[in-house]
Amino acid sequence: MKNDLIIREPDLYFDSLHTELNNFLRDTVLSPVFSNPLNLKKTSVWRPAIEVKQTDTEYKIKVQLPGVKKEDIEVMLDNDFMTITAEIEEEQEEKDEKEKNDKYHTCEFRYGKYQRTISFDAPIKADESHAEYNNGILKIKIPKQHIEETKAKRIEIK
Repeated sequence: MKNDLIIREPDLYFDSLHTELNNFLRDTVLSPVFSNPLNLKKTSVWRPAIEVKQTDTEYKIKVQLPGVKKEDIEVMLDNDFMTITAEIEEEQEEKDEKEKNDKYHTCEFRYGKYQRTISFDAPIKADESHAEYNNGILKIKIPKQHIEETKAKRIEIK
């Protein structure tokens, strides 16, 4: 399995860097000039932090999703890819008439959609996977399919 060819989509890896650079530029340079940064942040797709470990038998994934309700998280396994999607809605507060003109001084909370796609380098058993969510951390265990390695066999030509 060490020398297996793995086809990966570069967009999945460069997308994160591109998105984070866009977020940085928008938050520091463009937002004060062109628009309200809070409106832009609500429409952005965030990439949650992840940790992926593997053993001989399974993958162990941790995803940071602070403030997300369990029912707002979706995990999809498709072939050798896993996509995690979640959404955080901004809390709506009842406001008195004089508070309606209040404006944020600083807002670093991330509202909107979170999405992350992870590829695996070995076939997985999607049916035997399980996940649990506690204190803002999603933990997922996905067993690997056991594939017997075969030794090369020379065929004699007659």
